[in-house]
Amino acid sequence: MAIRNIRELGEEVLTKKAREVTEMTPRIRELIGDMLETMYEANGVGLAAPQVGVLKRIVVIDVTGEDPHILINPRIVETSGEQTGQEGCLSVPGKSGQVTRPNYVKAVALDVNMKETELEGTELLARAICHEVDHLDGHLYVEKVEGPLQDVSADDDEEE
Repeated sequence: MAIRNIRELGEEVLTKKAREVTEMTPRIRELIGDMLETMYEANGVGLAAPQVGVLKRIVVIDVTGEDPHILINPRIVETSGEQTGQEGCLSVPGKSGQVTRPNYVKAVALDVNMKETELEGTELLARAICHEVDHLDGHLYVEKVEGPLQDVSADDDEEE
């Protein structure tokens, strides 16, 4: 596994729609491992493949640091409630902003064995699922920020 470079706001790859994954290959497995390692190294709670320059519909999420979720071709199929809170992004370093998201999210996706799986989450996990799926469609949280972006300290571990 390897740490990959995280693409930052302004790089074109972050504005493009990612392509579906149709089969598990050794390169896709390597990408997933690299994404997890990169996310943990950067103290993030989520990372989408476009953030490391790969236009594939793959996200990794781990809001606890102990329970990684790997979602291939994720789709949000149910949401409810509402939460407004600070959100950051590894592709927008040093900044955060207020964003309103659903408080509950259910997503369906494929796992690393290309079997259908569901992931349900509330609060931070719900926020992370929405945030990462947005990346796959070429959108960053800064498009949803209510008010100005704010500077955050380098040790903030709530970035996605």
